[in-house]
Amino acid sequence: MVNCASITLAAVVPQQDQPLINLAISQQLLETAVDPASLGHWESLGGTLTSPPTGVAWGPNRLDIFGVGTDSACWHRWWDGKSWGGWESLGGILESPPAAVSWGPNRIDLFTIGTDSALWHKWWDGKKWGGWESLGGIIVSTPTVVSWGPNRLDVFALGTDHALWHRWWDGSSWGGWESLGGILRSPPNAVSWGSNRIDVFGVGTDSACWHRWWDGKSWGGWESLGGILESPPAAVSWGPNRIDLFTVGTDSALWHKWWDGRSWGGWESLGGILESPPMAVSWGSNRLDVLGVGTDSALWHRAWDGKSWVAWESLGGILESPPLPISWGPNRIDVFALGTDYALWHNW
Repeated sequence: MVNCASITLAAVVPQQDQPLINLAISQQLLETAVDPASLGHWESLGGTLTSPPTGVAWGPNRLDIFGVGTDSACWHRWWDGKSWGGWESLGGILESPPAAVSWGPNRIDLFTIGTDSALWHKWWDGKKWGGWESLGGIIVSTPTVVSWGPNRLDVFALGTDHALWHRWWDGSSWGGWESLGGILRSPPNAVSWGSNRIDVFGVGTDSACWHRWWDGKSWGGWESLGGILESPPAAVSWGPNRIDLFTVGTDSALWHKWWDGRSWGGWESLGGILESPPMAVSWGSNRLDVLGVGTDSALWHRAWDGKSWVAWESLGGILESPPLPISWGPNRIDVFALGTDYALWHNW
């Protein structure tokens, strides 16, 4: 544990070295002889955002989406199962996209970097939004947050030493900042596949994927998972003791590595040419969906159906940000991104 004030960093938007890509359906495309079906089901949800969207589902047929507005405040729009609520400002002055997580029905926690480079937190308790509170520290990457059980939160970010720093909520109080060491050059990504289990990943100075884990009692040491990564690794779990990692390689293709409960498989190429970091989601056991922006600025999709990888397909659009996929139930995926008008666009 350390004093928060001893962690000094400068705010950096995650993946800022990744090219911004284009998302909305442009009028130019609509006027060409393109089959409209090939453009997918894109709809505009309006707004003007200056950050990629983030979001969470806390129950079936419920979606909450967040982004930074032109006033640097956090803005929110939600789907209640029947219709979209209007945009509302949640205030604050954000220096990073807000990281969102839910640990139970009707509960949302948001984390971001403030103008003082500290970690700031806001929450929805089912009835109202709490005010922004400072959790201290000085961080240089957008935070990532994971929950492995009711009323439990674990937040990770990079410090000015580019080590991994961690703070947690145990249901009663916040633990102090602790350094988990390492030297990372990408924002961390965290995933939980079961109670009291956390796995954290990042890109090391050697461009390999590095991994550290909490087993319920202690933190395991850093281990290299190899590879040469051109994007932060996206991690997803579809069941106990299962993790799948995705990244962009030096050939701009999608690369995949997995943990089967006993050992890590080798890196495999899933092809394609991506211009954005990949984003992954699972809506059921042994199901994976991976999305990214192609060289045509459209959204591209590849899926694992439990037996084999389905071929790449274009979902159209012209994207200005990496996609945000969210699943709230079996066989359901919602994707959000910024369009060329910097409005929020939605496909499902």
